[in-house]
Amino acid sequence: MNLPQSRRDFLRTSASAAAAVGVAATLAPLSTLAAEPNRKLRLAMVGTGHRGTGMWGTPVVRDYSDRVEFVGLCDINPKRAKYAQSILGAGIPTFTDFDAMIKTTKPDKVIVTTVDAFHAHYVKRAMELGCDVLCEKPLCTEAEQARSIIDVSRSTGRHLDVTFNARYGNSAAKTKELLLAGEIGELYSVDYAEFLDLSHGADYYRRWHAFKSNSGTLLCHKASHHFDQLNWWIGADPIEVSAMGRLNKYGRNGAFRHANCRVCTFKDKCEFYWDITKNQRLVNLYVNCESEDGYYRDGCVYRSSIDIYDRMSAQFQYDNHVQVSYTLDATVPYEGQHIVFTGSKGRIEVRNFQAQPWQTPHDAEIRLTRNFKDSVVFPIKDAETEHGGADVRIRDMVFKGNLPDPLGQRAGLRAGIMSSLMGISSYTSIETGGKVKLRDLVTIA
Repeated sequence: MNLPQSRRDFLRTSASAAAAVGVAATLAPLSTLAAEPNRKLRLAMVGTGHRGTGMWGTPVVRDYSDRVEFVGLCDINPKRAKYAQSILGAGIPTFTDFDAMIKTTKPDKVIVTTVDAFHAHYVKRAMELGCDVLCEKPLCTEAEQARSIIDVSRSTGRHLDVTFNARYGNSAAKTKELLLAGEIGELYSVDYAEFLDLSHGADYYRRWHAFKSNSGTLLCHKASHHFDQLNWWIGADPIEVSAMGRLNKYGRNGAFRHANCRVCTFKDKCEFYWDITKNQRLVNLYVNCESEDGYYRDGCVYRSSIDIYDRMSAQFQYDNHVQVSYTLDATVPYEGQHIVFTGSKGRIEVRNFQAQPWQTPHDAEIRLTRNFKDSVVFPIKDAETEHGGADVRIRDMVFKGNLPDPLGQRAGLRAGIMSSLMGISSYTSIETGGKVKLRDLVTIA
């Protein structure tokens, strides 16, 4: 069903729409705190697992304590919340009831780092209870969630940041600069290939991500970074997708299986056996908390119930006629990305090296080749901090306030919705065997 005009207007990517939905909203919470210069931002977190405490927990306490105060931690697993409390601050109260946390601690902003399928619920509830929100990607995993988030955001006027730290990597930023400078003229197409090695890739099939009901498949979870990058680089909206996906290596393809690695009788012959007890942090976060929820962080990658793909591809048509070919393979012996932009005046090739059994001279390499002219290579060096320095930069953007953003890296509601819709439309295309128009995913109630 076609969207009403008001919703089509909301989802446009024009500069004016981006300003209305992104930049203006970004400034509002900071200006409110500016009226009370001595007051710290009151922060609460729901979902206290590895990502939440590692990305938005301990670094925020360590680096922004002059600006931010954690006032509450919430998790459905009380033991995990208590462990988070032990590393973030003994005085931070813990909760298993989200509404109770908000009403008791009255935070200004809520960080949502739960299982993906529940992001939308907590984003909406936080807004309804008067809080701004910082949400890990993906913003949602189902079309109905996208529609309802838009409605609640409109009705409450609350601000939302979506944590697309992939925009902040050095190679991503340099690529954006070259595109904005018009180095390859009018953009015709983008070919984006993501390779996950057999260590990183397999880990998604050990965890809760292995089930579509939790993650919306890797097309919603992992690919949400890549889809957002594409939208940011291209500066237009995807309108139609045709996709394919298959589970080739994991799940039912294994010759043997067990519930989890620690008790597996096949550990001596399984190429994916993994000893979680060698990582004390994961033991504290998950193994010691299993009695509360039965979740095994070292789940078997060959569980027959796994229902997501390990190789997937999608073809997107954008409303400015740019064509995109995207692939994600989680069964490769090395890890990285190969991204090619073809335009009227030349080509940009991006190669991000992340893990491979050979030496590379740089962390990444960007080659700009101009038609009938020269070819120039830009070597890229990443910072030594998390995700090549991208995590630090996005935290600065969120918590230091009003920093210059010449490349438009800070992402909000609109970017989160569009990236999620690309994943949702892709798995819908795989399931139906046909093309899917993104605007048809958000229906009128």
